[in-house]
Amino acid sequence: MRVVIVTESFPPDVNGVAHCALQTARHLVDRGHHPLVVAPAPAPGTGPDAPCQVVRVPSLPLPGYPQVRVALPSRRLAAALVAHRPDVVHLAGPFVLGVRGMAAAARLGIPAVAVYQTDLAGYARIYMGAGEAAAWRRIRSVHAAADRTLAPSSAARNDLEEHGVPRVALWPRGVDTVRFRPDRRDEALRRALAPHGERIVGYVGRLAPEKHVELLAGVCGLPGVRVVVVGDGPSRGQLAEALPGAVFLGRRTGDELARIFASLDLFVHTGPFETFCQTVQEAMASGVPVVAPAAGGPLDLVAHGRTGLLVPPHDADAVREAVRALAADPARRAAYGAAARASVEGRTWAAVGDQLLDHYDEVLAARRTAVAA
Repeated sequence: MRVVIVTESFPPDVNGVAHCALQTARHLVDRGHHPLVVAPAPAPGTGPDAPCQVVRVPSLPLPGYPQVRVALPSRRLAAALVAHRPDVVHLAGPFVLGVRGMAAAARLGIPAVAVYQTDLAGYARIYMGAGEAAAWRRIRSVHAAADRTLAPSSAARNDLEEHGVPRVALWPRGVDTVRFRPDRRDEALRRALAPHGERIVGYVGRLAPEKHVELLAGVCGLPGVRVVVVGDGPSRGQLAEALPGAVFLGRRTGDELARIFASLDLFVHTGPFETFCQTVQEAMASGVPVVAPAAGGPLDLVAHGRTGLLVPPHDADAVREAVRALAADPARRAAYGAAARASVEGRTWAAVGDQLLDHYDEVLAARRTAVAA
């Protein structure tokens, strides 16, 4: 099968869209298929080697948020589709480049599968104070043109269907259970982060307003607890002031990130706008119990009272109390961590990638049936 992956982001960018697009390309190559990636040109930097050819489209950094790059109009996208002759076009988080990819696929009569990954309506509320209705109109118009939209979680699927997006199916995300595993726990790292034997409570992710990392302020005040923040973004300066005593490690990736995950006693995610939340799944694969908001993707990932605790979104007191309870109960943490690891062991990228291939096959079969009719 020949596939063109049109993605709004690709490594060396570090985010969920980029990571999922990379894993998708790798799986297609591993299964003997022929992918091509079209992505915005990145900022200078190095990332993992791409498993296939990548066509880069000129881009500019988003004003005020330079970690996000926006593709400029270019003929390279349409030319790539014509040259590669794909059986299906895979649109990863379509919003700017993906919209152009959708239009090009329609002109060429190529089936398109759109992967919904970002809660744009939630972001509109955070950054603009309004605009949710307009964001949903945009989402609906983009995804309605696809042969199938793939939602990463039950909550995301329900949101899409409630807002009139047709032909929605569930496609979750995989996790690297070889890289993220409990035996990467590093006692020397733990002593460096918590020299007085504190319980280490970690957050991993982008440092931006929509993540609400400031909800960890109360956790910083708990006795015997050390907060460790991994990631970077526009809110880092404000968070350094809002989280007294927290350790900020900046952006970490690969095996180094896996070592940090496994060395935590507890992982806390604070953002309520996650369509999936890959860092929760990576923490669980590392054998670490999770505290997360009862909203969006974590609802599918965290079994409350078995692998972690779900708390009301935006509730700093609930976050603090959940952390306090688990920090004081090592047996409960151990039980939750073991159950968390067991719950994700079958969610490999290979298993999830095969599910994606099934979606492709079903879309292609439906298109052939429609043509024959």
